[in-house]
Amino acid sequence: MFVHNKRLQYTVRVAAPNPGLANLMLEQFGGPQGELAAAMRYFVQGVSEDDPGRKDMLMDIATEELSHLEVIGSIVGMLNKGAKGELAEGVEKEADLYRSLTGGGNDSHITSLLYGGGPALTNSAGVPWTAAYVDSIGEPTADLRSNIAAEARAKIVYERLINVTDDPGIKDALKFLMTREIAHQKSFEKALHAIQPNFPQGKLPGDPQFANVYYNLSQGEGDLRGPWNQGPEWEFVEDPQPAVDGGDGKPSVDLSKAQQKVVQQMAVRTQSDVSVDPLTGADLGSGAAVSKGKS
Repeated sequence: MFVHNKRLQYTVRVAAPNPGLANLMLEQFGGPQGELAAAMRYFVQGVSEDDPGRKDMLMDIATEELSHLEVIGSIVGMLNKGAKGELAEGVEKEADLYRSLTGGGNDSHITSLLYGGGPALTNSAGVPWTAAYVDSIGEPTADLRSNIAAEARAKIVYERLINVTDDPGIKDALKFLMTREIAHQKSFEKALHAIQPNFPQGKLPGDPQFANVYYNLSQGEGDLRGPWNQGPEWEFVEDPQPAVDGGDGKPSVDLSKAQQKVVQQMAVRTQSDVSVDPLTGADLGSGAAVSKGKS
């Protein structure tokens, strides 16, 4: 059961309308690193989680992300407040209204026209929100790592949004939201390491023949060695050759006699004749056919 409290989790204070900035804020409303994506990701994980501690944590954080969505949506609404009225009532001349909506030269006029100045479930480029942003796979040792990365990406987006506004009230609210991303990362980290062992993810172990091998597949100037490819843990293969399993590297499949016959028939039917050089559409289009005719 969800119960809505009409007061925001964090107070939104906007100094002045700014449709251009509102458009950028949509990145955290309907974007891939935004609050709706986070809420849905953790909610999906929470409803299927069997561990009571992780379930409680995921549902708490999912619900908080919805409150953050409300904070961001309120900021967008406040930033668009003046433009919304002007657009609806047509109080300005057309050119002046257009200039006020475009603000810093971005696409805020599009979101204002399409959504009336309200927060839209799109990112700042107008791309609609999609469930594809929810990347849960149903394995906590994988999902928790994904959650940590998602919170880190969201923190970086909030940092960038803070850097593009001089509105102190908005900066303050964005700093709160950014800080909560840090808190959520810490919770997810603790939950991950409460599962022991948690690496490698899932149940099956890796093949020891390949689990600690590093293949130097990007060769040339700039090759470097470090803890990611050297030390007692690693077998470093300087010049790996196919196939590393000891086979010939050629794909094969066992076919029945009937299937072999059909495949052979198709190969014969589609075989290339390298002795034929016909006049083609490419020749006609490039003018080569005219040159051939003159010669």
